[in-house]
Amino acid sequence: MINHTRRKKLLRILAEQGGATVADLEGALNASAATIRRDIAVLAASGQLVKVHGGAQPLAPDKAGGLAGANFWENMAQHPGRKRAIARRAATMCLNGETVIINGGSTTHMMAVHLTDSQLTILTNSFLMAQELLTQSRNEILLPGGKIYREQNVIVSPFENDVIQNHYASKMFIGAAAVSPLGLLESDPLLVRAELKLMKQADHLIVLVDSSKFQGKRGGLIVCPLSRVGTLITDSGVTTETVEMLRGQGIDVIVVDADPVLS
Repeated sequence: MINHTRRKKLLRILAEQGGATVADLEGALNASAATIRRDIAVLAASGQLVKVHGGAQPLAPDKAGGLAGANFWENMAQHPGRKRAIARRAATMCLNGETVIINGGSTTHMMAVHLTDSQLTILTNSFLMAQELLTQSRNEILLPGGKIYREQNVIVSPFENDVIQNHYASKMFIGAAAVSPLGLLESDPLLVRAELKLMKQADHLIVLVDSSKFQGKRGGLIVCPLSRVGTLITDSGVTTETVEMLRGQGIDVIVVDADPVLS
């Protein structure tokens, strides 16, 4: 099967099934795993699918010009006491002189107030965080080029080659729609794509999630496996079983107490 025909069939399979693993596609396309991975990389680079761990997902329909998932301000109102405590602890991990990536999200956004006296180079896809830090701190702020999604407060770049690839970060701070034994989960393929691009430029991945993110599956797409996570910060509402599961994956788990007034 020639490349063009095989890739068209691959996209059709994703559209019909909502996603597929490399192993699934090997049989369906009668091609090797190496060929399938190469096809996925080519199609992801041209914006025709989203590459995820172990396979691919179709692009989400952009019916309302937005992304799937809850509104940023709705998320900010959920468990603010937990999120503030987590963000405060995360900010202490930023050392002056470092370059760090802070992914857009409600918990990561709360780090900004604790970074006003820092001297960092911060790459973020959150335009609100960038605005706050530009006006209230002397940190150097870098933004990727791309489309602004107001509802989620993120900038998503449609380009493979942008400012992101020219910067290395010692740490990346990221949230998630949910966390399961399979990994970090998100609800929108475009968000997954954007986060995977950022992850490539960072050494140590630090996940900021309140304990509610372990209660049920609220994201359908795997961003990365737990083996990619270096540190996870959560609140004391997390169960002992969950902490043991995470530590069993080699993750440094930090548990903080939420502000009892705001929880």
